[in-house]
Amino acid sequence: TPDLKAHAAITRQSAAEGIVLLQNKGVLPLKGIKTVALFGVNSYDFLHCGCGSGNVNVPYVIDMVQGLKSAGISTTKTLTEIYQKYAEYAKVKFEADREPTKWFQMPMFGKVKLPEIELSQRCIDESCPEADAAIITIGRQAGEGTDRSLEEEFNITPLERQLIDRVSDAFRKAGKPVIVVINSGSVIETVSWRDRADAIIMAWQPGEEGGNSIADIMTGKVCPSGKVTMTWPITAADHPSTANFPQDMTLYSFKEMKGWGAPIKGVDFTNHEEDIYVGYRYFDSFQKPVAYPFGFGLSYTTFAYSKPTVKVNGDNVTLTVQVKNTGKVEGKEAVQIYVTAPEAGLEKPSKELKSFAKTRSLAPGESQTLTMTIPVRDLASYDEQNAQWLTAAGKYTFSFAANIDDVRCIATAQLKQYTEKTTDVLAPTEPLNLLKRK
Repeated sequence: TPDLKAHAAITRQSAAEGIVLLQNKGVLPLKGIKTVALFGVNSYDFLHCGCGSGNVNVPYVIDMVQGLKSAGISTTKTLTEIYQKYAEYAKVKFEADREPTKWFQMPMFGKVKLPEIELSQRCIDESCPEADAAIITIGRQAGEGTDRSLEEEFNITPLERQLIDRVSDAFRKAGKPVIVVINSGSVIETVSWRDRADAIIMAWQPGEEGGNSIADIMTGKVCPSGKVTMTWPITAADHPSTANFPQDMTLYSFKEMKGWGAPIKGVDFTNHEEDIYVGYRYFDSFQKPVAYPFGFGLSYTTFAYSKPTVKVNGDNVTLTVQVKNTGKVEGKEAVQIYVTAPEAGLEKPSKELKSFAKTRSLAPGESQTLTMTIPVRDLASYDEQNAQWLTAAGKYTFSFAANIDDVRCIATAQLKQYTEKTTDVLAPTEPLNLLKRK
């Protein structure tokens, strides 16, 4: 019906705008590609959403085969047949093996990720002459009842690494590009394998039109403009919260520990010693190397920022910046505003994201002035000693950036003190060992 078609078009466009291009060694958008070898079970059983409260029931899901086909790109016959038949088998096997007592495995809680399969080197080698490029999809699924494990979820698995290495060896030797699509709601480790890929696309879990949205990005129908909403660390242990994150019991069971009297760290309690330094606030403030910085995302075009302004209007700060498309492709740019506060006795990150805005689709050479407003209250931190929210008086630096590590221009403003009184009814009763910059 017209309504359903309109909904599908909006969903497809919205998903494409959120997809992030993490790496591109000149192979995207695809040109002259008629057939691809499509690897990875999630290419054929696409994860449109998360599970648990992240689950959304949809009437259909466009996978990578369908999405590429709609863009005029076919997939190699044998490889496609192997994966499609395996996916059918794996779904039936999962239902047969599913334990009724495991509530989070029930169909109503969402789509499960099917196990990856091992392909022989011969299978990979024989698919190479038939294809103009290789695409590998790596999937991850999680929900509140099945949190992601370090070894099997954040890190690349041995089977996935083997697949990437084998495909990369075969196709790059033949002068054909290798593209990796990440079909996941969160980050995975990339540093150990990203040099084996010519392009990496973070598709997230983009809804029922996912396959079409990815194809639109790959073929250049849509210029990528998505930015990552979290820092991509080199290793999970780079996060300061890792040291205190709850872990599974290893040496003793809860029953054996009962009666000992001493609370068990990471089981009975968790110390959030990282304090305010969560995510990008830590990596930026402590200058910790990352795989991809917060707010990162590549494009098929380039943008220049100019004419930054900042004005204080009562309880609000208004910022403007001019963005110009300096490349050869029409596209959009997401501008991020990071604020550096004056030293005022409170622990503050070196920069904090306080606003962002996206341009309309700009033709080559076209400009647009973006305007963003930040309430002065949003610049406050909690002053524990005086039980109040405090925006300290002084000079504030507003950075206009493409990502937290790519500041294009700055503007400054003097702000008056703002306070908002609270109570100390929930003040800590025990001393806290908190991470500090100084």
